[in-house]
Amino acid sequence: MLIRSKAPLRLGLAGGGSDLPSYSDLYGGLVLNATISLYAYCFIEEIDSDEIIINSYDTKCFKSYPLTKQLAIDGDASLIKGVYNRIVRDYGIETPGFRITTYNDAPIGSGLGTSSSMVVSILKAFIEWQSLPLGDYETSRLAVEIERKDLALEGGQQDQYAAAFGGFNYMEFHKDNMVIVNPLKIKRWIIDELEASMVLYFTGASRAGAKIIKEQKENTLKGNKEAVDAMHKIKQSAINMKYALLKGDMHAFAHILGQGWKNKKKMASAITNPVIQEAFDVATQAGAISGKVSGAGGGGFIMFMMDPKDKKTVSEALGKLNGFVLPFQFTEGGAHGWKIYDTDKV
Repeated sequence: MLIRSKAPLRLGLAGGGSDLPSYSDLYGGLVLNATISLYAYCFIEEIDSDEIIINSYDTKCFKSYPLTKQLAIDGDASLIKGVYNRIVRDYGIETPGFRITTYNDAPIGSGLGTSSSMVVSILKAFIEWQSLPLGDYETSRLAVEIERKDLALEGGQQDQYAAAFGGFNYMEFHKDNMVIVNPLKIKRWIIDELEASMVLYFTGASRAGAKIIKEQKENTLKGNKEAVDAMHKIKQSAINMKYALLKGDMHAFAHILGQGWKNKKKMASAITNPVIQEAFDVATQAGAISGKVSGAGGGGFIMFMMDPKDKKTVSEALGKLNGFVLPFQFTEGGAHGWKIYDTDKV
């Protein structure tokens, strides 16, 4: 039997950083994000051997391990091992030998939530394989716990919920990891206009997200006034952008996106750099109205907004730099898994 799963990556449109518990536990967080047509994939294949064979293309880990209830977290394929360990521990399952293969459509550290989407995708594969009773909220919460507690990885909570739920979501983050996901019903013409008005550019450099997030946390906990005030404004931008999006007001959307980037740069010193600034300068000269780095900052993907008639000009200008423009569409569905029984036809 074969089990397959996929979980969408996301663009952080507004409010990113307010989902960090260091901020949301004190002030409450608000985030607006949307999933796109890039995915984290996981494939599980039962094998006639007492082994666990791991093929992680993102981390370049291709190893086999004796079939055991707990795999050592040693820096190799930690996301896969973390999910497996937690599922076996919490649900007491006993699996036959299996081969697990994972990969992302986007580079790791690109600011699209690749790691969290991968955790959700792996979870979905195990849920499908073992028929576990986990809905979207339970899957998201478990993914957060695996990353933040079991693996001690720095980060917020929006990515896991975005991957599990899919679509445009307005998320509320409260004390003690309480999260409320409000799906937004966006009219088709608004989504079409947003896609026509946006360019997604990869800077060619993965970001040092953990370092940036750690600095953001320290600034919040120390009561750094400039950083905390900036985060308050970033949170407010999620509210403002939600209304602009629901009305289809692209001019307001672009303005809010740009203001969000200005405030985000006040959160940590490494959020921007010369490579990012060069991309902004080139895109602006070619007609871009505003832009914002998706994710923690420091590299990865940048979203640029422009009049649709200028999209080709902006894309060609950015294409002359060291990165690349990546076509995409917004998607509705969240993570899902499926089984294939007749393997002879695969």
